[in-house]
Amino acid sequence: MKFLQKKNILKTAFRTGFFLLVSGMFFLTACKKEILNTSPDVKLAFSNDSIIFDTVFTSLGSATHRLMVYNRSKSKINISDIRLEKGAASDFRINVDGQATFDKHNIEIRGGDSIFIFARVTIDPNNAANPFVVEDKLLFSTNGNSQSIKLVAWGKNAHYILADHHSPGFPSYKIVADSLENVTWTDKKPIVVYGYAVINSYGSLTIDAGTKIYFHKNSGLWVYANGKLTVSGTREHPVVFQGDRLEPYYAELPGQWDRIWIMEGPDGRDNTINNAIIKNGFIGIQAESFFKKNQNKLLLKNVIIENMNGAGILSKTYTIDGQNLVVANCGGYCLALTGGGNYNFIQSTFADYWPYSIRNNPAVLLTNFLKDTNNQPVPSPMHFSLGNSIIYGYNENEFGTGMVSGADSSYYLNYCLIKSNLKMDNPAYFNHILKNKDPKFLDIEKQDYRIDSLSPAIGRGNPAISAAAPFDILGNPRGQAPDLGAYQFVSGQSKKLK
Repeated sequence: MKFLQKKNILKTAFRTGFFLLVSGMFFLTACKKEILNTSPDVKLAFSNDSIIFDTVFTSLGSATHRLMVYNRSKSKINISDIRLEKGAASDFRINVDGQATFDKHNIEIRGGDSIFIFARVTIDPNNAANPFVVEDKLLFSTNGNSQSIKLVAWGKNAHYILADHHSPGFPSYKIVADSLENVTWTDKKPIVVYGYAVINSYGSLTIDAGTKIYFHKNSGLWVYANGKLTVSGTREHPVVFQGDRLEPYYAELPGQWDRIWIMEGPDGRDNTINNAIIKNGFIGIQAESFFKKNQNKLLLKNVIIENMNGAGILSKTYTIDGQNLVVANCGGYCLALTGGGNYNFIQSTFADYWPYSIRNNPAVLLTNFLKDTNNQPVPSPMHFSLGNSIIYGYNENEFGTGMVSGADSSYYLNYCLIKSNLKMDNPAYFNHILKNKDPKFLDIEKQDYRIDSLSPAIGRGNPAISAAAPFDILGNPRGQAPDLGAYQFVSGQSKKLK
């Protein structure tokens, strides 16, 4: 009997001990799972690096997108703050744990787990105060680490082009005219480009008169090799290329978008830009032979390019013909023709009064070489002519050349007003030059480069040159006494150009 009692006592003790052991192990395990990871190395992972609401609203409406937030660590973390950068002023709202807000604190995620965040935007596309692109950032703070997700929505009723190709070494882009495809952009709606709009090889894009193209930051238009661009503006309804910020502060601010980039093409497949305004970017037009020597031309007529951080026109081994051009206020060059090529410009105004920083470069630069990988010049033929034109600006020398031997090269400036400290008495290069004579532009601060009644440029042009451009950029006839530059002086002309 005593033996059985002892045996029962041992069994009870064993069971109690086993229960306590298991309970202890469970308790320890549970405690271990609840340990909060406070390491500054912990970072969140997301289902997307940005949220783009690509719905084009035609009336007041809302759209919602979902974001997954992952804790990849094995232990629990605490997100101390999830908030919208613009706070209560944002067009966006977030929903975390069923609460619509713009700021949420202390959200815990267990190890290997995740949470949903819903982002919502409400847009009135007919609100004139709206920008084309509405943006904000969703900010996360975890253990001292800051992370962000970009929120993007369309703010006006327009045609939006959103980059959908993302290749290493290339800007993000969308093909808007594929090979053997002919596409037309009309003036029915503004065109808003987010990324690069690409004309593919043997594709073509025509842009109708009056069309307005707005580029987001770092965006542009790319005419790929053998592609074709035709800009068909009129004097009354020019095509406008500019940034997508509409606030008055941005009206004349450089650097808001990237460039129009034009590559080489075959003979007869010329790119043309007629009656256009290109403003407030980094480079107005970059024309270059990239894969092979180009055979086509870039034809420019009645084009204004202004307020570029870099260059108005940058060319590398290309062929350009231009008339009635106004290229003004560029941080690098108004016109930089490099690596050789063939160029003919008449009745044009290159005026560089860049106000934002010191500019050490001339307004117009010509070179007949590019440098190889060893930084050595590789010469290429350069032929340049400029007639009935003006080159002027703040610098003492606004015309420069960089020529090396080994390539047939020439330049000829004929009937021009030029600001320069160079000798210009060699008739092989210069003919009928008005040197360092102030052209007396009407108002350089307002970028009005018409000439006033006392300008020395009046009547100093050669009618044989102006015969190829009998009307100025505004449509005024030049007659038999053409002025220099893109504008013909008209008695009693309006005081306001724009």
